[in-house]
Amino acid sequence: MARIIGGIACSHTPTIGFAVDADKRKDPVWAPIFEGFEPARRWLQEKKPDALFMIFNDHVTSFFFDHYSAFTLGIDGEYGVADEGGGPRDLPAVKGHAALAQHIGASLMADEFDMSFFQDKQLDHGSLSPLSMLCDHDGTAWPVPIVPLAVGVLQFPIPSAKRCWKLGQALRTAIESYPEDISVAIVATGGLSHQVSGARAGFNNTQWDKDFLDLFENDPEALTRLTIADYAALGGVEGAEVIMWLIMRGALSANVKKLHESYYLPSMTGIAVAVYENQDRPLPVDKGAEQRAHIGRQLAGAETIDGIHPFTHAVSVKAYRLNKFLHRLIDPEHRRRFLEEPEAAFAAAGLTEEEKDMVRRRDWDALIRYGVIFFMLEKLGAVVGVSNLHIYAAMRGQTLEEFQATRNAPNALYSVAGKQGLGAIAWDKSK
Repeated sequence: MARIIGGIACSHTPTIGFAVDADKRKDPVWAPIFEGFEPARRWLQEKKPDALFMIFNDHVTSFFFDHYSAFTLGIDGEYGVADEGGGPRDLPAVKGHAALAQHIGASLMADEFDMSFFQDKQLDHGSLSPLSMLCDHDGTAWPVPIVPLAVGVLQFPIPSAKRCWKLGQALRTAIESYPEDISVAIVATGGLSHQVSGARAGFNNTQWDKDFLDLFENDPEALTRLTIADYAALGGVEGAEVIMWLIMRGALSANVKKLHESYYLPSMTGIAVAVYENQDRPLPVDKGAEQRAHIGRQLAGAETIDGIHPFTHAVSVKAYRLNKFLHRLIDPEHRRRFLEEPEAAFAAAGLTEEEKDMVRRRDWDALIRYGVIFFMLEKLGAVVGVSNLHIYAAMRGQTLEEFQATRNAPNALYSVAGKQGLGAIAWDKSK
């Protein structure tokens, strides 16, 4: 089974990424940042974990307030480098451990955490600042894949410290029930004390930073009794993001061995780095199998129901490119190009030959079996002039007339086509 070997807690200020990119290692102002991260970097090199579970917050780069979630787990196989305004950093994309991420997501949902999930998103300094200090890369790849968890701490209300702690406890169960024999290190980022907004900008509290680090190591559950207002008063409004660290601490054993701790306050943010080695003890009973059964309970037996195709994370990741192409049919320009120059539209989206062929033939059953969710099929149908009823019939292997004969109102045909497409619907089309 998978095992958590320990955790790294560290700041993620853009100062860190700047120091790396500008090669400030020998500059006395910046050198303490490198020195603080060096023991954590060496620990990762020595332990060689198979995956990093990375906890961070996005700084309104890849996530905006049109949809802002409390806990958003990445389930993708790769994460690009975000442009935060001046062009992306010169870093390679980060590989994701998609299988572990999908297992963790299913386990957290089974334990009643209402998660959000993301694909096709880029990472900003919330994760890449510390990662570029912790891991060496060869310009094309990083040495270890990640599972990223973005926590929404910018738009109130945000999760409480206690909720983060409980999520960490559920995270331990999730990781330890993963059926492969791999090692996982948890990296929690953010903080320490700082405020970047309003007349209190530049606020720091080094005594609180010291107290927080002590409590985090020795009495972490006490930190769950503090409110977000308490964290803001003690460490600044933005400094309240240190609640994210409690996800990592909740996933570790009650007693941990601190291998390293450093603290440096060069300007706006108290920059801390700490390494904690797990001191867990194996149970005499394999509880991983029990958790895996718990995870699968809600869909248990669905595989025996003929004619259904559950849209799981694995299916979503596999068919993401094609679903995205079809979803973009809601954009008038993409819709026009698809109708007038379908091959060019396919090529621009990077569709595979198999995917192109299914769309060309309007093979509705093949598409649904491949992993296209039905609501993309009805969008395609609306664009090419095929009613929903035709699609239903095709998926059942029936003619329209045969399917209509099973309906209470056999002549009811409809589509999601709007005012532009409705008049052009050719209701007699089967393809």
